[in-house]
Amino acid sequence: MAISPALTAGGRGRAYRTFGDTKVPTDMPDLIQVQKDSFEWLLGDGLRQLFQEISPITDYSSDNPKYEMSLTEHEILEPEFSEEECREREITYSVPLHVTIELKINETDEIKEQTIFFGDMPKMTENGTFIINGAERVVISQLVRSPGAYYSLDDDPATGNRLCSVKLIPYRGAWVELETSNRDILFAKVDRKRKLPVTTLLRAIAAVDDGTEGDSENPIKLDSLDAMLEIFGDPIEGEEDSDVRDFLRSTWNSDADAKDEDEALKEFHKRMRPGEPATVDGARRLVHQMFFDSRRYDLGDVGRYKLNRRIDVDVELSRRTLTKLDFVNIIKRMIKVNNGEAVPDDIDHLGNRRVRTVGELIQNQIRVGLVRMERVVRERMTTHPGETTPAALINIRPVGAAVKEFFGGSQLSQFMDQTNPLSELTHK
Repeated sequence: MAISPALTAGGRGRAYRTFGDTKVPTDMPDLIQVQKDSFEWLLGDGLRQLFQEISPITDYSSDNPKYEMSLTEHEILEPEFSEEECREREITYSVPLHVTIELKINETDEIKEQTIFFGDMPKMTENGTFIINGAERVVISQLVRSPGAYYSLDDDPATGNRLCSVKLIPYRGAWVELETSNRDILFAKVDRKRKLPVTTLLRAIAAVDDGTEGDSENPIKLDSLDAMLEIFGDPIEGEEDSDVRDFLRSTWNSDADAKDEDEALKEFHKRMRPGEPATVDGARRLVHQMFFDSRRYDLGDVGRYKLNRRIDVDVELSRRTLTKLDFVNIIKRMIKVNNGEAVPDDIDHLGNRRVRTVGELIQNQIRVGLVRMERVVRERMTTHPGETTPAALINIRPVGAAVKEFFGGSQLSQFMDQTNPLSELTHK
């Protein structure tokens, strides 16, 4: 039995005894360390990722751009005012963000470099809160569906049969939904637009380079049903392959609009951009942007890991866009689930969800501002070719406005509950 040192309580010294086996009290963990670590990640790797995504910014003549602008490095300086001063002055507790920008003039190979003030970034306090206009606010973590492929079975109201559908959810980009029908035809919907046969989607994707090594030298040609069956495996061996063959044959026979790859590309463009003239080059560019362009489509590290496990492929985790092999294996598994050979997913299972913390939420909002800024820079490059310094081309207002919009108007940014210490802690 250990006798602890006397404590002073109510003016009297009292000795207390410990009867437990553990003599050293357990350290209390920092319950808001996750929030702090997330914000520190944002100030370092999070901002670096954003600048790499957006760089280089070129003018609208994409074939032979005159200018290329890259955001290379960033530096976070110390705050101008302390937390207490910000509360008293009713201002935002923030840190200055400076970014080094390189502008390359391709005609002369001249590179101009400048470090530009990029605005003030709200800084998290030691208590895991933000001081915005003198008021203490807290950013709530968000529980979201994790990126990946999710299979489900639904009853067909006409026949009573169970039909499989799959949703391919990226971290950022277009959703792809595939489904079976009671006529054994496979359909696809991209970004919730009109349905099109899966064979049209596959032929359009096959006509575009997905960035995989060797794909441009040996492109896949899906000009016949046999060629399409070949990429799904040998149709002679095994019952599983015969099921795939039956579904693909039914879908191919119903696909009257797309006679070849060029027609498939045009048909895809019509479904995605109704009203716009459909050309083969424009459609090929659209397919590349929607699935294979890292600036517009991102599975994220988590999404690529979960997709690899779900459809049993071994694509590098650093590859965060889709591949043609992904589509093939997603369809194979969908037919398995439809025929009862594989189990569907429970979307409500916590294993299929993830927590989006404060750093990631702010990063997404800064990304919105950077995209707006990129548009302004590209317009200035095109309309004012004489302005050949980074400072003359950059407009930081969209970035600052996006951050202010998040902290001031988002449902996830709330005034901190300060009723008592427990309510304050649970709110964070």
